[in-house]
Amino acid sequence: MKVEELLRLAQAGDAEAREELLRSLQPLILRVASQFRRRPITWSDEEAGVALRALNEAVDQYDSRRGVPFLLFARQVMRSRLIDFCRREKTSWVSLEEADSREESAEIAWERREEIERYVYLLSQFGLSLDDLARSSPRHQDTRARFLYAAVKLVESEDLFRQVLNDHRLPLKELAELTGIPRKTLERGRRYLLAVSLILGFPEEFCYLYSYIKDIFPKEQGEK
Repeated sequence: MKVEELLRLAQAGDAEAREELLRSLQPLILRVASQFRRRPITWSDEEAGVALRALNEAVDQYDSRRGVPFLLFARQVMRSRLIDFCRREKTSWVSLEEADSREESAEIAWERREEIERYVYLLSQFGLSLDDLARSSPRHQDTRARFLYAAVKLVESEDLFRQVLNDHRLPLKELAELTGIPRKTLERGRRYLLAVSLILGFPEEFCYLYSYIKDIFPKEQGEK
């Protein structure tokens, strides 16, 4: 079950869905806390507990009508509560003047660079690069919409996506049957499909990239 569905159930009062959502986002919790403190944070550190409680708070506060993706909103809440924690404990942190918009912009830029580095590394495990992605990105909106549709269906199928992660290649035959998109068409978009599915499959790992994909996908998902 994906983040959006777990979030919807959690906000509706499903305690098990909330627990599963918080558990699935544990890597994000530790990463946000570690990035904030500029050192590795484990569950034995108080900052991890602060970030976990902040994430739980974000579940209650989130309103999709504001147009901000949940994972980015959750990061903001976690960072805010970590700042409060450091101030209470009179503990210094790198962005001491967090209220300064320039500092906040620098933090965001740093996080985005760090995320891109992780993504580039993951792409390399599949024999891909950012240059490959740029060259293979469809120019026509209808073509891009079909590939985005296929990428979503691929990630929604746990068995197929697991196969991608294990074999480092697209199951073209199965994906064609699942989506109704001809195999030859999928083959032409193989690099783009792989690159996009890796973002959609790990939204907690690639919050900024996922936000970008989610922003463009709903506008184009109507037709295969």
